[in-house]
Amino acid sequence: MNTASLRAFSVALFSASASLCQAAAATDSTPPNEIRAGLYALFYDASAQNISGPYAPAGLNLTVKNVQTLYLAYVRTLTDHFNLELAVGYPPLTKTYGKGPADLGSVPYNGVELSSARWAAPTLLLNYKFLNDNYALRPYLGAGINYVNFYDRDSTAGGNAASGGPTQISLSRSLGPAVTAGLSYRLAPNWGLYASFGYSRVRSDLTADTAGVIRTTRISFAPEALVISAGYSF
Repeated sequence: MNTASLRAFSVALFSASASLCQAAAATDSTPPNEIRAGLYALFYDASAQNISGPYAPAGLNLTVKNVQTLYLAYVRTLTDHFNLELAVGYPPLTKTYGKGPADLGSVPYNGVELSSARWAAPTLLLNYKFLNDNYALRPYLGAGINYVNFYDRDSTAGGNAASGGPTQISLSRSLGPAVTAGLSYRLAPNWGLYASFGYSRVRSDLTADTAGVIRTTRISFAPEALVISAGYSF
Protein backbone atom coordinates (compact mmCIF):
# COMPACT_ATOMS: atom_id res chain seq x y z
CA MET A 1 0.00 0.00 0.00
CA ASN A 2 1.64 3.27 -1.17
CA THR A 3 1.36 6.73 0.42
CA ALA A 4 -1.47 7.84 -1.87
CA SER A 5 -3.46 4.71 -1.03
CA LEU A 6 -2.88 5.28 2.70
CA ARG A 7 -4.10 8.85 2.41
CA ALA A 8 -7.21 7.68 0.60
CA PHE A 9 -7.76 5.04 3.29
CA SER A 10 -7.31 7.67 6.02
CA VAL A 11 -9.93 9.92 4.40
CA ALA A 12 -12.32 6.97 4.11
CA LEU A 13 -11.74 6.04 7.76
CA PHE A 14 -12.46 9.56 8.98
CA SER A 15 -15.50 9.85 6.72
CA ALA A 16 -16.92 6.58 8.03
CA SER A 17 -16.27 7.67 11.61
CA ALA A 18 -17.99 11.01 11.04
CA SER A 19 -21.03 9.27 9.54
CA LEU A 20 -21.24 6.90 12.49
CA CYS A 21 -20.94 9.81 14.94
CA GLN A 22 -23.88 11.49 13.22
CA ALA A 23 -25.87 8.27 13.43
CA ALA A 24 -25.06 7.93 17.14
CA ALA A 25 -25.97 11.56 17.79
CA ALA A 26 -29.44 10.91 16.42
CA THR A 27 -30.11 8.49 19.31
CA ASP A 28 -27.70 9.70 21.99
CA SER A 29 -26.30 13.22 22.19
CA THR A 30 -23.56 12.17 24.64
CA PRO A 31 -21.90 8.96 23.41
CA PRO A 32 -19.70 7.43 26.13
CA ASN A 33 -15.96 7.90 26.31
CA GLU A 34 -13.47 5.39 27.67
CA ILE A 35 -9.88 5.48 28.88
CA ARG A 36 -7.88 2.24 28.80
CA ALA A 37 -4.52 1.31 30.30
CA GLY A 38 -2.54 -1.92 30.35
CA LEU A 39 0.34 -3.94 28.92
CA TYR A 40 1.64 -3.42 25.37
CA ALA A 41 3.89 -6.35 24.33
CA LEU A 42 5.56 -5.90 20.92
CA PHE A 43 6.89 -8.90 18.99
CA TYR A 44 9.01 -7.93 16.00
CA ASP A 45 9.14 -10.06 12.88
CA ALA A 46 11.84 -7.74 11.60
CA SER A 47 13.79 -7.99 8.37
CA ALA A 48 16.24 -5.60 6.75
CA GLN A 49 18.14 -5.11 3.54
CA ASN A 50 21.86 -5.73 3.83
CA ILE A 51 23.70 -2.58 4.89
CA SER A 52 25.21 -0.80 1.90
CA GLY A 53 27.90 1.86 1.69
CA PRO A 54 31.69 2.27 1.86
CA TYR A 55 33.59 -0.50 3.62
CA ALA A 56 30.40 -2.52 4.26
CA PRO A 57 31.14 -6.21 3.56
CA ALA A 58 28.53 -8.51 2.02
CA GLY A 59 25.97 -9.98 4.40
CA LEU A 60 26.02 -7.12 6.91
CA ASN A 61 22.55 -6.91 8.46
CA LEU A 62 20.52 -5.94 11.55
CA THR A 63 17.89 -7.36 13.87
CA VAL A 64 15.79 -6.06 16.79
CA LYS A 65 14.47 -7.63 19.99
CA ASN A 66 10.95 -7.67 21.43
CA VAL A 67 9.90 -5.02 23.96
CA GLN A 68 7.07 -4.34 26.44
CA THR A 69 5.64 -0.96 27.39
CA LEU A 70 2.61 0.81 28.86
CA TYR A 71 -0.54 0.85 26.72
CA LEU A 72 -2.91 3.83 26.83
CA ALA A 73 -5.97 4.48 24.69
CA TYR A 74 -8.94 6.78 24.30
CA VAL A 75 -12.03 5.07 22.88
CA ARG A 76 -15.12 6.84 21.58
CA THR A 77 -18.28 4.77 21.20
CA LEU A 78 -20.00 5.59 17.92
CA THR A 79 -22.82 3.02 17.88
CA ASP A 80 -23.58 -0.24 19.68
CA HIS A 81 -21.27 -2.00 17.20
CA PHE A 82 -18.65 0.60 16.25
CA ASN A 83 -16.06 2.52 18.22
CA LEU A 84 -13.04 4.63 17.37
CA GLU A 85 -9.82 3.84 19.25
CA LEU A 86 -6.76 6.07 19.49
CA ALA A 87 -4.06 3.81 20.92
CA VAL A 88 -0.63 4.91 22.10
CA GLY A 89 2.08 3.42 24.24
CA TYR A 90 4.84 4.89 26.34
CA PRO A 91 7.58 5.18 23.67
CA PRO A 92 9.58 1.95 23.99
CA LEU A 93 13.37 1.83 23.71
CA THR A 94 14.07 -0.46 20.76
CA LYS A 95 17.60 -1.80 20.40
CA THR A 96 19.27 -2.85 17.15
CA TYR A 97 21.76 -5.71 17.02
CA GLY A 98 24.29 -6.83 14.45
CA LYS A 99 23.41 -9.79 12.26
CA GLY A 100 25.93 -11.33 9.89
CA PRO A 101 29.68 -11.91 10.22
CA ALA A 102 30.99 -12.64 13.69
CA ASP A 103 33.61 -9.89 13.40
CA LEU A 104 34.47 -6.90 11.27
CA GLY A 105 38.23 -7.20 11.27
CA SER A 106 39.00 -7.39 15.00
CA VAL A 107 35.68 -5.80 16.07
CA PRO A 108 32.82 -8.09 17.22
CA TYR A 109 29.63 -7.63 15.19
CA ASN A 110 27.10 -10.48 15.21
CA GLY A 111 24.79 -10.12 18.23
CA VAL A 112 26.39 -6.85 19.37
CA GLU A 113 24.05 -3.98 20.32
CA LEU A 114 24.66 -1.32 17.67
CA SER A 115 22.07 1.38 18.27
CA SER A 116 18.85 2.28 20.04
CA ALA A 117 15.87 4.54 19.44
CA ARG A 118 12.54 5.42 20.99
CA TRP A 119 9.44 5.64 18.86
CA ALA A 120 6.13 7.40 19.31
CA ALA A 121 3.52 5.35 17.47
CA PRO A 122 -0.13 6.46 17.70
CA THR A 123 -2.60 4.11 16.01
CA LEU A 124 -6.14 5.05 15.00
CA LEU A 125 -8.54 2.11 14.67
CA LEU A 126 -12.18 1.76 13.69
CA ASN A 127 -13.44 -1.32 15.58
CA TYR A 128 -16.52 -3.44 14.95
CA LYS A 129 -17.93 -5.31 17.96
CA PHE A 130 -19.94 -8.47 17.31
CA LEU A 131 -23.14 -9.43 19.16
CA ASN A 132 -25.01 -6.69 21.04
CA ASP A 133 -24.74 -4.86 24.33
CA ASN A 134 -26.69 -7.58 26.17
CA TYR A 135 -23.59 -9.80 25.99
CA ALA A 136 -20.82 -9.19 28.52
CA LEU A 137 -18.22 -10.93 26.33
CA ARG A 138 -17.91 -9.57 22.78
CA PRO A 139 -15.30 -10.23 20.08
CA TYR A 140 -14.24 -7.40 17.81
CA LEU A 141 -12.18 -6.63 14.70
CA GLY A 142 -10.51 -3.36 13.82
CA ALA A 143 -8.59 -1.66 11.04
CA GLY A 144 -6.87 1.69 10.76
CA ILE A 145 -3.59 3.53 10.33
CA ASN A 146 -0.34 3.64 12.29
CA TYR A 147 2.17 6.52 12.38
CA VAL A 148 5.68 6.17 13.79
CA ASN A 149 8.22 8.87 14.61
CA PHE A 150 11.66 7.74 15.81
CA TYR A 151 13.66 9.91 18.22
CA ASP A 152 16.49 9.66 20.79
CA ARG A 153 18.48 7.76 18.17
CA ASP A 154 21.90 6.71 19.50
CA SER A 155 24.79 4.61 18.31
CA THR A 156 26.34 2.49 21.06
CA ALA A 157 30.05 2.01 21.76
CA GLY A 158 29.78 -1.31 19.91
CA GLY A 159 28.07 0.42 16.98
CA ASN A 160 30.71 3.13 16.85
CA ALA A 161 33.47 0.51 16.87
CA ALA A 162 31.82 -1.45 14.06
CA SER A 163 31.31 1.74 12.03
CA GLY A 164 34.85 3.00 12.54
CA GLY A 165 34.07 6.00 14.76
CA PRO A 166 31.32 8.10 16.35
CA THR A 167 28.16 7.62 14.31
CA GLN A 168 24.91 9.54 13.96
CA ILE A 169 21.75 7.52 13.28
CA SER A 170 18.63 8.70 11.48
CA LEU A 171 15.39 6.79 10.86
CA SER A 172 12.64 7.96 8.53
CA ARG A 173 9.04 8.25 9.74
CA SER A 174 6.59 5.48 8.90
CA LEU A 175 2.90 5.50 7.94
CA GLY A 176 1.14 2.17 7.39
CA PRO A 177 -2.00 0.10 7.86
CA ALA A 178 -2.89 -1.57 11.15
CA VAL A 179 -5.35 -4.35 12.01
CA THR A 180 -6.47 -5.92 15.28
CA ALA A 181 -8.69 -8.67 16.69
CA GLY A 182 -9.76 -8.91 20.30
CA LEU A 183 -12.23 -9.64 23.07
CA SER A 184 -13.99 -7.23 25.40
CA TYR A 185 -15.58 -8.20 28.70
CA ARG A 186 -17.91 -5.87 30.61
CA LEU A 187 -17.29 -6.14 34.36
CA ALA A 188 -19.70 -3.37 35.30
CA PRO A 189 -21.48 -0.52 33.49
CA ASN A 190 -18.33 1.65 33.70
CA TRP A 191 -15.57 -0.99 33.73
CA GLY A 192 -14.27 -3.42 31.13
CA LEU A 193 -11.41 -5.81 30.41
CA TYR A 194 -9.80 -6.18 26.99
CA ALA A 195 -7.37 -8.48 25.20
CA SER A 196 -6.29 -8.04 21.59
CA PHE A 197 -3.64 -9.05 19.08
CA GLY A 198 -2.71 -6.70 16.26
CA TYR A 199 -0.33 -6.09 13.40
CA SER A 200 1.07 -2.86 11.95
CA ARG A 201 3.24 -2.24 8.91
CA VAL A 202 6.26 -0.20 10.03
CA ARG A 203 9.08 0.47 7.57
CA SER A 204 11.95 2.90 7.98
CA ASP A 205 15.09 3.91 6.12
CA LEU A 206 18.10 3.89 8.44
CA THR A 207 21.08 6.11 7.66
CA ALA A 208 24.35 5.90 9.61
CA ASP A 209 26.76 8.82 9.22
CA THR A 210 30.33 8.20 10.41
CA ALA A 211 32.35 11.37 9.75
CA GLY A 212 30.73 11.73 6.33
CA VAL A 213 30.83 8.02 5.48
CA ILE A 214 27.18 7.12 4.79
CA ARG A 215 25.74 3.64 5.13
CA THR A 216 22.07 2.80 4.65
CA THR A 217 19.50 0.05 4.97
CA ARG A 218 15.71 -0.30 5.02
CA ILE A 219 14.13 -2.04 8.03
CA SER A 220 10.69 -3.65 8.10
CA PHE A 221 9.85 -3.94 11.80
CA ALA A 222 6.52 -5.78 11.24
CA PRO A 223 5.45 -5.44 14.91
CA GLU A 224 2.77 -7.73 16.29
CA ALA A 225 1.16 -6.34 19.45
CA LEU A 226 -0.44 -8.21 22.33
CA VAL A 227 -2.51 -5.83 24.46
CA ILE A 228 -4.11 -6.65 27.81
CA SER A 229 -5.91 -3.71 29.40
CA ALA A 230 -8.68 -2.42 31.62
CA GLY A 231 -10.98 0.47 30.76
CA TYR A 232 -13.16 3.02 32.51
CA SER A 233 -16.12 4.61 30.70
CA PHE A 234 -17.52 8.03 31.50
